[in-house]
Amino acid sequence: MVQQTDKQKGVLRSLDWWTIGIYLALLAFGWISVCGASFTYGETDIISLDTRSGMQIVWMGTSICLGFVLLMLDDRFYDTFSYVIYGILLVLLFATIFNPHEIKGSRSWLVMGPLRIQPAEFAKFATALAIAKLMSTYGFNMHRWRDFAVACAVVLLPMIFIIGQKETGSALVYMSFFLMFYREGMTGSVLFTGVAMVIYFVVGIRFEDSFMLDTGTSIGKFAVLLLVQIFTSALVYVYCKNLGHALTIFFYSVGITIIAILFAVFVIPFDIVWVQLVISAAVVGYLLYQWLTERVRDYLYVMIFTLGSIVFFYSADYVLNNIMEPHQRVRINVLLGLDQDLAGAGYNVHQSEIAIGSGGLKGKGFLNGTQTKLKFVPEQDTDFIFCTVGEEEGFIGATSVLLLFLALILRLIVLAERQTFKFGRVYGYCVLSIFLFHVFINVGMVLGLTPVIGIPLPFFSYGGSSLWGFTILLFIFLRIDAGRNLIHT
Repeated sequence: MVQQTDKQKGVLRSLDWWTIGIYLALLAFGWISVCGASFTYGETDIISLDTRSGMQIVWMGTSICLGFVLLMLDDRFYDTFSYVIYGILLVLLFATIFNPHEIKGSRSWLVMGPLRIQPAEFAKFATALAIAKLMSTYGFNMHRWRDFAVACAVVLLPMIFIIGQKETGSALVYMSFFLMFYREGMTGSVLFTGVAMVIYFVVGIRFEDSFMLDTGTSIGKFAVLLLVQIFTSALVYVYCKNLGHALTIFFYSVGITIIAILFAVFVIPFDIVWVQLVISAAVVGYLLYQWLTERVRDYLYVMIFTLGSIVFFYSADYVLNNIMEPHQRVRINVLLGLDQDLAGAGYNVHQSEIAIGSGGLKGKGFLNGTQTKLKFVPEQDTDFIFCTVGEEEGFIGATSVLLLFLALILRLIVLAERQTFKFGRVYGYCVLSIFLFHVFINVGMVLGLTPVIGIPLPFFSYGGSSLWGFTILLFIFLRIDAGRNLIHT
């Protein structure tokens, strides 16, 4: 028990009311946005339960009640039953794969009469609790491959089940946990590898069909292979602590490449990519030799990075063109600027950009947005709700919303860092990472800066599962934070 005569009073006094204030402000802004996005000319009652704005009030009220209940539970409850909660959600996720109800091509919803619940939204907090419990276990070490592999498995298992529900966007959210892993000691090379893969994919695919002068050399493939060699030299310097070997790889790679370019341009035109592949093979051989002679394992890891980078790029190209569904391929091509398709895959983004741009500095005013009222933007009260903010509230309103989210993110960092136990800190950074991913990707896809993967904007997008899921995620952390200084006996 807690050594305090009035436990409830102690918890309420220990709560971080700044975060709760930000939460309530986001709820209020979110409801105004749902009203604007779902309002139809001629409606007279925006709080009627027959309207989406009226139903959103119900979801908001139940979310606040749910948050209060979570605050009244003992903070040790979340630590004790972390694995149980995680297991229950895994069973629900697995069962949902075989759900006969398919909504918009996805089987992620459990339909129980008039009520529809999306288990994937609740699996986020369950996974965060399980990973916090695992990493706070005595003896856990992020630098030990076995422990790191188990932590990755805890994150990837629900991700696999969600992909099985044809809900790829929600599954990608789980990649945000790797930000928390980095904070808790994961080597930066893993994060760097992920960033490098994104660069390879974007550069390689975007410029694959662009050719260098008259040599027949694909600029995309050429650039990626050169980047692999440059990244390899940098990793040798950083991790192997050998400037000589790093410079050898860099200057030989760049020097031979320049000679090949000059030869192809002024003597005999040929595909320089073949030279790049030979150089890459030589770099792999050089790293293997250094590993065998010096017995420094870091050379082996860098060699795996180099080889893996090449394999990834060529396999990603194959997956994009031969395995992905046509609509997924079109979305990527539109994002990379390879296709316009304003009437198809690029329609949502194009219309949302028009809506945001038409808002100007101050916006058109509450319920006065023409793009949203005339339903030009699909999913404008769910995934694309930020365009309503931009149209009705303008640049000032959109900036205010982003500043509110920034305040929430910064406050979560403060709360996570002041935790006295690792369980609370890890869970806090899980919450932070999930919110950061959702805001960055959702706003980015509305502005045409990130892929359209169909994830909600926290506390703004219409729907009960989303609002409840984010509320549970946040208020569990607020309860853990409130109990950080209470003495349990």
